[in-house]
Amino acid sequence: MEIDDINRIAVLGAGNMGHGIAEVAALAGYEVNLRDIKEEFVQNGYEQIEWSVNKLEEKEQIGEGEADAALDRITPLVDVEEAVGDVDFVIEAVPEKMEIKRDVYEEVEEHAPDHAVFATNTSSLSITDLAEVTDREERFCGMHFFNPPVRMQLVEVISGANTADETLDLTEDLAEDFGKTPVRVRKDSPGFVVNRILVPLMNEACWLVDEGEATIEEIDSTTKYEIGLPMGSFELGDQVGNDVSYHVLEYMHEVLGDAYEPAPLLAEKVENDELGKKTGKGFYDYEDGDGAEVPTDAGREDVEHRLLAVMANEVAHLVGDDVADPAAIDEAVMLGAGFPEGPAKMADDAGLADLLDELETAHEETGAARYEPADYLREAADEGGFHGGDDEGGDAYDFETLDVEVTDDMVGHITLDRPHRMNTISDDLIADLDDAIDELAADDDARAILLTGAGEKAFSAGADVQSMAGSGADPVKVTELSRAGQQTFGRLESCDMPVIAGIDGYCLGGGMELATCADMRVASERSELGQPEHNLGLIPGWGGTQRLPEIVGEGRAKEIIFTADRFDPETMADYGFINEVVPNDELEDAAYELAADMAAGPPIAQRYTKRAMLAGRDDTTAGLEVENQAFGQLASTDDLMEGLTAFMGDEEPEFEGK
Repeated sequence: MEIDDINRIAVLGAGNMGHGIAEVAALAGYEVNLRDIKEEFVQNGYEQIEWSVNKLEEKEQIGEGEADAALDRITPLVDVEEAVGDVDFVIEAVPEKMEIKRDVYEEVEEHAPDHAVFATNTSSLSITDLAEVTDREERFCGMHFFNPPVRMQLVEVISGANTADETLDLTEDLAEDFGKTPVRVRKDSPGFVVNRILVPLMNEACWLVDEGEATIEEIDSTTKYEIGLPMGSFELGDQVGNDVSYHVLEYMHEVLGDAYEPAPLLAEKVENDELGKKTGKGFYDYEDGDGAEVPTDAGREDVEHRLLAVMANEVAHLVGDDVADPAAIDEAVMLGAGFPEGPAKMADDAGLADLLDELETAHEETGAARYEPADYLREAADEGGFHGGDDEGGDAYDFETLDVEVTDDMVGHITLDRPHRMNTISDDLIADLDDAIDELAADDDARAILLTGAGEKAFSAGADVQSMAGSGADPVKVTELSRAGQQTFGRLESCDMPVIAGIDGYCLGGGMELATCADMRVASERSELGQPEHNLGLIPGWGGTQRLPEIVGEGRAKEIIFTADRFDPETMADYGFINEVVPNDELEDAAYELAADMAAGPPIAQRYTKRAMLAGRDDTTAGLEVENQAFGQLASTDDLMEGLTAFMGDEEPEFEGK
């Protein structure tokens, strides 16, 4: 069966995950049968979808009329035969209990067409065991969405022991048609990829507290502000539900052994019904206390090292057992858990040999099974890291938050490489950008800069609020962050090369301020631009109040900043901010072509043109003086003679910058 053969999908279970998956499928144009065991359950799920799609339309995240069209594609049902009798694909999202799921599949198998593929949205249960209930093990797989499905990008596509490759290929195609990013999990292993990394990490945090090695506050401060995860370990546990973490660990413990024994602290929380936010109390108190207030300055280097070592060990187990490769693990955890970098990359950066030593020492001192190093960890450490043998090719430079290469067309292409964070601008990205500007300026093979964002969601959605949170709302630290951005953005604006911004998707806040530093801007039709800082009680802090009026005029700049609205690219082109609007699928080529054209231009003349324009912003006389001096200096360059000769011969000049 091919993706074009899938017309109608059954989603079994109308709870949070089920109705979210049904909404995603309907928005993608599929007919959907949404089924639950009671009329009230399925109607509640349908009403949740109705609320959600109307909100999406209200916020212009989907087109006018798309909400009603999606709702028309969804049929709420209770009868199993009616729900699955004429479908091509079944996605089961019933409660995470093996006996419940088995009962569902026994009933569904009786009524579903022989060609239909079954996919379970389990987060940890065995795909193989569930498939055995059916007569279609080769057409049975895992399709693990993340909550909420409408917003979360990742879908883990998991193979059972007998799943056919064609089934996995089809399921990945379907996930992509839903607008999601599938990551294949090659082997049925407890926790798959994301939970296999997250849950042992949270368990280790509990063990460290149990054994008096650290406090909850120290661990959460370390994970949130030193490692840079979206939440502290205990904060995340309360968000997910401590019972969920505990039951996943129980299953891992049963299948994988003592290394996954739940920590007593976690077991105690579950026993006392302190499950987190949903019960009002967990590791933090959300009813009578202040909730998860994580200190910004309580992190500890030894705690960071221990947690990274445990995480590296789980990566090694996954790779060594052929569950997934390092690149897939990194992509899955960044998309599914919001990590700033993938766990394999983070372990490599910390030094795999050092993390191996940490585990060996801890294992020798405690005898705890969770510290026993995986065989593959030693192998990876010997090879220089999980990515030690990777050949990425084409990159001239190595940065954490940027992908930088110089092409054969003399274009220094800087890609903001944080797609899991909508390419938001952190203090690390500012530092990397500052270094990249220096290195490209010193590279004789780079004559123009092209600035783009990784992925299709955003050029940059603005400042990374994690950076501001890491500053603890300290006015001094926030001011320092503003100053660092101002200086780096200013250096980009004033660099001697032409700078082109290729804008695709969100270009908001600090992202728009970055684009403002470019000499020219090309945008895709789906782009959204704006300065939303006033909605937060802030102002643009990286030069937006100064540069934007220079481009669009003071009146338009005030309109953009004061209203904090989002603007389509056509409007911003009318305002003079965007030079060209192109179809979505042409953005990459159009932006690169413009940058290549600029790189082929006369570099000395371009340099002096930028300098004259910048000098003349506040002082026309100064600008005219730079222009005059430059005009005289250019008269003696080889480039001028090349330009004149090419013009007389009706040929294209080949400027060398001499």
